[in-house]
Amino acid sequence: MNRRTFINANLAMGGGMLLANNIGNAMSTPLPGAGGIFYTKGSPGRWSSKTASHLPQLSVITDNSGNKILNVVTPHTMNGYQHYIVKHVVLDADFKFAGENIFDPMTQKAESQFNINQYKGVVYVLSVCNLHDTWLNAMRV
Repeated sequence: MNRRTFINANLAMGGGMLLANNIGNAMSTPLPGAGGIFYTKGSPGRWSSKTASHLPQLSVITDNSGNKILNVVTPHTMNGYQHYIVKHVVLDADFKFAGENIFDPMTQKAESQFNINQYKGVVYVLSVCNLHDTWLNAMRV
């Protein structure tokens, strides 16, 4: 089983548990694979000192056209090809792919915007670091 299939399977198993809780409690409840395959605020595993700079920060803003935009920022220094955020991935409440933004390592900031005008519910966001693995955060929109 490759890593992507393994991550998707573990995320899917945790989906029911997450949806049963309100989103404020969901990320504090360990998911299968959290702290080992991927990391969360509540399960930072071996990277506990990296949480502040690797956990994606999520907010919803409204653009000039009135569209609801999911704004994702990973407060991580983009250090060229040595140490950088590779991409942000957005998953819907069923852990299905909803969008991604792949970064150029020479970018100054790991920030993405996703139009979620037609979406209501929980979104999960992955932030992938080339050295410190994948970090998961979620919010209800």
